[in-house]
Amino acid sequence: MAKKIGVLVGSLRKASYSRQVAKALMELASASYTMEEVALGEIVMYNQDFDDQNNPPASWGAFRERMKEFDAVLFVTPEYNRSVPAVIKNALDVGSRPYGESVWDGKPGAVVSVSPGGLSGFGANHHLRQALVFLNVPAMQQPEAYIGNAAALFDDNGALVNEGTRDFLKKFMESFEAWIATNAAKKA
Repeated sequence: MAKKIGVLVGSLRKASYSRQVAKALMELASASYTMEEVALGEIVMYNQDFDDQNNPPASWGAFRERMKEFDAVLFVTPEYNRSVPAVIKNALDVGSRPYGESVWDGKPGAVVSVSPGGLSGFGANHHLRQALVFLNVPAMQQPEAYIGNAAALFDDNGALVNEGTRDFLKKFMESFEAWIATNAAKKA
């Protein structure tokens, strides 16, 4: 049976560069893996009072259940103000609660940051990794993926046209699939 990878895109914009990179990565996955984007825009902002009162919003329950379906998670994020976008942080917070029931615990992960600029989302990539350490998400260390100058990588239809980037993303997916297998073996 194919392993399932949940793809969390940190930009809500339909034509975002992060989403374009995520789609390219999904196309490059081997047949042993299925990848599905998980929508983040409708998740109500986290407020612990709802969990404490045993009255969480329906969007939280739906997200938590959905994330349990996946064997691994791929984060593709832009950088907002040298950090991760609110939708990624909110997803992490909602999925980590209630205490002791985190959907993230032990789930292998990988981070790709995307930017139209030359710094390639370095700050967001590392802020996200800090949170993943706390959430016990074994995040793949190598290869690191900082995709800069993203506007030049895609055509007007959002298709990846840069062969060097395609080759890199293919190797990234091969490494991530090996990382998932390694971590699955550790859990067995």
